[in-house]
Amino acid sequence: MTHWLKRLLLAPRVEAAARRFAREIAFVRARLARDSTVGLRLTLSVLLFIGATWLFAGVAEDVVTGDPLVEVDRQISQWVHAHATPGLTRWMLAITDAHGIAATSILGLAIGAYLTWRKQWHWLLALVITLPGGMLSNLLLKQIFRRDRPIFDDRLASLVTYSFPSGHVTGATLFYGFLAAFLASRMPRWQQRLQLVAGAALLVIVVGTTRIYLGVHHFSDVVAAAAWSTAWLVLALTAVDTLRHKKRLD
Repeated sequence: MTHWLKRLLLAPRVEAAARRFAREIAFVRARLARDSTVGLRLTLSVLLFIGATWLFAGVAEDVVTGDPLVEVDRQISQWVHAHATPGLTRWMLAITDAHGIAATSILGLAIGAYLTWRKQWHWLLALVITLPGGMLSNLLLKQIFRRDRPIFDDRLASLVTYSFPSGHVTGATLFYGFLAAFLASRMPRWQQRLQLVAGAALLVIVVGTTRIYLGVHHFSDVVAAAAWSTAWLVLALTAVDTLRHKKRLD
């Protein structure tokens, strides 16, 4: 297979095309380079940011216009609520309470203290932009969309604030996402990094499930929160990483 590929690349027409599009090929290679500041890492970050933003915009549009996703929200909420049990409710309340604003803030302060102690200033800046900045953006979005929470006669939990997007899922995505990024930066193997990301994603899914189960959020609230927070996290990490590389080159 390798021999066949070499013969193909040496074919006159392929060589002519390579010379003709040399600038474009060089651009693509630079975007995929592992050791470049504008290489593979930045390319993946941009793609992830675009994908997460697109997902959030799609969900938000469906919520505003009352598209079929709203009916899916209602069906999921009713099904989950109908299968609630006292024992499961206690677990769900414990998990969701452990990911409230107070708990997330305490954990964020603890990580901030550690980064300060280790003099990891760029990571500290990224944390400040990620957590407080991301949570403030969540509050702003709630005021923009002003979506009511699910309504049940026998609520498992009750809140008077707006529903879209979920604040708990926003905090979980930002916190676990940042923690995974920080730990992954210290791991040489991509398999370990992938496991960290998968673990963080699983924890976010668990938190989102508790919010739907307790009847305080729609399914779309959870999806939108995860998507928006991912976009914010990627933007913060990429901006600070770019700044760090720029200072290193100066």
